[in-house]
Amino acid sequence: MRELGFLSFVPNHGGTAGAAAALEDGLRLFATAESLGYGTGWVRGRHFEPFLTSPMTFFAAAAQRTSTIGFGTAVLGMRYEDPVRLAEDASTVDLLSGGRVQLGISTGIAGYGPILDPVFGASERSFRDEAEARAARLLEVLQGDPLGSAGKGYESIPAGADLTLQPLSPGLRDRVWWGGGSLGTAQRTAEKGLLLHCSTLNTEDTGAPFAEAQADQVRAYRERFAELHPSRTPKVAVGRIVVPLLDDHDRQVHEEFLTGYASGMDDEGRPLSGPPFRFSKVLSGGVDEIVDALSADPAVQATDELVITLPANGDAASHERILRIVADEIAPRLA
Repeated sequence: MRELGFLSFVPNHGGTAGAAAALEDGLRLFATAESLGYGTGWVRGRHFEPFLTSPMTFFAAAAQRTSTIGFGTAVLGMRYEDPVRLAEDASTVDLLSGGRVQLGISTGIAGYGPILDPVFGASERSFRDEAEARAARLLEVLQGDPLGSAGKGYESIPAGADLTLQPLSPGLRDRVWWGGGSLGTAQRTAEKGLLLHCSTLNTEDTGAPFAEAQADQVRAYRERFAELHPSRTPKVAVGRIVVPLLDDHDRQVHEEFLTGYASGMDDEGRPLSGPPFRFSKVLSGGVDEIVDALSADPAVQATDELVITLPANGDAASHERILRIVADEIAPRLA
């Protein structure tokens, strides 16, 4: 492990009245994480849930409160993103922050299509084909490729000039991540020349334990990347839910989350109902237990960045406590 990151849902537990305070809590968490030595703060991209829904706007504010920590999306489902607008926002924030954006994308979850398609607009293509087309377009935009022509002239652009991304942040294209979950996805990510972000979910069940299957994905990605892009360096981030329980207060604060998470799956991380996914276990308990579990995890040992995934339903104080314990007591023993 070379780097330490964290992932927050930036949860809002207070409804409409609590939304501003929740965002402020999120900004303070990023500043605290930076002071503790975290390299990247990742956020989910969620629509209509009581979590962060506008990552780039949030990152623009966080950039004014911090100076070194990176800002990552883990991940934005491209089925419901406009690739040109996303590129404009991400490039703007990247320039404002001094090149700190880590843009994580994926196709998204097809099962949400019947709910979200009527809101965002239907497509004649399949969910995956539409998402892949938008992702490919995003990469073209970030590369500065011509997107169209000014024709006879467009506002301040002279006649015949190409329409390209403004503002263009030249290094951002090389900091685009793809959310993995299967062996095939890992290999396709390498073929696209993207970085690989592995979360706490595998979208296929190979029969192998969760961490071993994920380590196979990392290995396949690195091999394929080295074959196709020998002059570039691949990069992998792996997420794990870490919940230190050092006293009775910790156990009380996290009891609901730990019980609820475990109740929805069997001992091997298979959901009791739903698609054939596999979820990683929560690493909870004392410092020694967590260090041992992370040290024995083959995917964690193969990663470039360990991402500490915070419980979605925790409060600001409990999240900060997790980050402090990991930074002060756990990470030094993994270095």
